[in-house]
Amino acid sequence: MDILKNYINGNWQDSLCKQTIDVVNPANQVVLAKVPFGADTKTDVEECVLYANKAYQEWSQVPVIKRVQVLYKLKTLLEENKDVLAEIITNESGKTKAESLGEIQRAIENVEVACGTPMLMTGDVIEDIATGIDEMMIRQPLGVTACITPFNFPSMIVFWFLPYAIATGNAFIVKPSEKVPLTMVKIFEFIDKLDLPKGLVSLVHGGKESVDAILEHPNIKAISFVGSTPVARYIYSKGTANGKRVQAQGGAKNPVVVLPDADIEMSTKIIADSVYGCAGQRCLAASTIITVGDSKKEIKDAIYEHVKTRTTGYGGNEDVSMGPVITPESKNRIEGLIQKGIDEGAEILLDGRNATIPGYENGNFIKPTILENVALDKELIRTEIFGPVMSLIAMSSIEEAVEFVNKGNYGNMACLFTSSGASARKFRSEANAGNIGINIGVAAPMAQFPFSGWKDSFFGDLHGQGKHAIEFFTQTKVIIERWPNIWSRKF
Repeated sequence: MDILKNYINGNWQDSLCKQTIDVVNPANQVVLAKVPFGADTKTDVEECVLYANKAYQEWSQVPVIKRVQVLYKLKTLLEENKDVLAEIITNESGKTKAESLGEIQRAIENVEVACGTPMLMTGDVIEDIATGIDEMMIRQPLGVTACITPFNFPSMIVFWFLPYAIATGNAFIVKPSEKVPLTMVKIFEFIDKLDLPKGLVSLVHGGKESVDAILEHPNIKAISFVGSTPVARYIYSKGTANGKRVQAQGGAKNPVVVLPDADIEMSTKIIADSVYGCAGQRCLAASTIITVGDSKKEIKDAIYEHVKTRTTGYGGNEDVSMGPVITPESKNRIEGLIQKGIDEGAEILLDGRNATIPGYENGNFIKPTILENVALDKELIRTEIFGPVMSLIAMSSIEEAVEFVNKGNYGNMACLFTSSGASARKFRSEANAGNIGINIGVAAPMAQFPFSGWKDSFFGDLHGQGKHAIEFFTQTKVIIERWPNIWSRKF
């Protein structure tokens, strides 16, 4: 069984940590590899930063128009190896092949946007800010930067950060989730083919020990994170306490409001895809479906009929629309939350617990589940389930629905289904969430726009992707210049 290596100073090398944990296929519990996981990974991080800092000194002096040339080659390598990467993603995270390919495409789009860094990181100049004095603002890199990524998107989330970091002149360290490290190992085989200084882009494995080493190291200047809200809060508080720039994306409890004038057929399919895509394990998965007025019975019946036909199984099979959740512990937690909802008074319309998939009896499978009339004053309505569970509740007006949305602790996404432009305008203006969808079930920003999040869904100021990423990975410097007028002198 392979023990995964770190990528440090342009070389694959064994971790100094001899402790490992298994990387497991969630569909059948087959062990795919072993990954370093223990206290000695802290030393791996220290070695990585040493080389990264040296590489940064060289790379920051390379003109930005030359820095982005490596991204064009990286884009080509990702495009040429989509199927290889998709198979790895499916096997280690449980996604369907289509979901894995979609994730890779999103990664590629961020590389494309980062190729525009020569324009995106331009500064400002005012000539004669005062008589004979010019003032300008320029952007310069930070130094060594790092990201800590989750299990649910093994390839995409790294690319919210990596291409922008190196295009703006920084060194970059990736600490992938120990649950799904194989995808990033493969991507680093492509990175190894790029014309980059040794040590500029690094890969280190591990768990909390390596994370804490990143948060505490004085030469790491900025940290990007995506994960649960408790961990995001920890990353942000500890990182900033150590003087670092931090962007930490947290959890969500995404509401979807369906008005009586919504297109039921279209809405049903889009909502189901949002709730059950990636087995509900994404920060933009719809969770709470709010029917307004007389839309309740019609949308409930339509959703039930559509959802019960969805096929759960191994994501590599073409006829499967939903794969397993990531671990047995996740399965037990989600099934426990379903029971908690029932204990709190919810009715179970569709029960996906105790699922058995022929040929994959050991997999972490939960079939699509629908809870109806979830209590608004209990715990489940506020808890991120992060699994294939839909909560159906009814309200009398859009005003009541918006008030409910705005009372939630999270603010990652909120969506509305309607045919009314006035209702859509009201919702997008008043709903307190960073990503708003109108007749869209997953309001995932394209790479040109920041992946916004509000309230407990985000800690920081600048988000991943687009112009926000350029701003996050650069610091501004203001120069004020006065030059004597030599032309007035007599020679």
